[in-house]
Amino acid sequence: MANLFVVRSLDEIKFWSRIMKEHSLFLTLGFTYEQKQLIEEAQQFIEEFERIEEQLSKFTVNSDPEQIEAFNNKVYQAAASIWAYKRKVLGLTLNCQIRSNNFPLLIDHISREAAYFANRLEELNEGTLTPLPEAIIEENVFFLKIMADHAKFIGHLLDPSERKLVDQAKEFSHDFDQLVFQAIDLDSMRPQSETSPLLDQFLDQNRISVVSLRDFKKTARDLIEACRIKSNIHPLLADHTFREAERFIEIIDRFETYLENNN
Repeated sequence: MANLFVVRSLDEIKFWSRIMKEHSLFLTLGFTYEQKQLIEEAQQFIEEFERIEEQLSKFTVNSDPEQIEAFNNKVYQAAASIWAYKRKVLGLTLNCQIRSNNFPLLIDHISREAAYFANRLEELNEGTLTPLPEAIIEENVFFLKIMADHAKFIGHLLDPSERKLVDQAKEFSHDFDQLVFQAIDLDSMRPQSETSPLLDQFLDQNRISVVSLRDFKKTARDLIEACRIKSNIHPLLADHTFREAERFIEIIDRFETYLENNN
């Protein structure tokens, strides 16, 4: 039987390494021609995560857990490094030392995802394999904010003449902001709020909203790829946000299974 630690580790690295690589590409597309040093640094991260993906392909679910632990440590260093790079870019942007087409919220957003990736690897190496009640709320706070950000980015990158889609993105932004506030309230009530009935309702409500946003993202991605709508959204960015919504749904599924098995 495959080792759960190995399975989870390989899954996290496969998903998030691609995300980190794409973040680097998106930053380069937003920099101006004067910001050559920052572009070169981003390119180095693209190459680093491509090497990680290449190494990842040599492992299987039957690989030695000790080798996977060592690999996790190596990838953790890469995730921590790209987090530091993103925070540096955010600082330069907020201090007006550089002016680019990368929204400060986007830079903060992708740095939060790098921190999440690094933390996940650290947790796995510490032996945290199954969801804990407090993690259910914490992870939903994290991912709901990610989804809210996505809606805002889509709304701002669509051409203003795409009025209907812009309005839909604004509605999703508002809805997910409300879900974030609800999740924060539930988080502040911990540990008393960590009951199965409350968590079940919490996950059910979030699932409905995430599935709706996922479907909107899929439609937008397909329209962008077919050049049927006007926007500044790169087709890969559209697919990127769709995959993250899919990931959130998978995590909700895992949490629901955990609650069912522990009632």
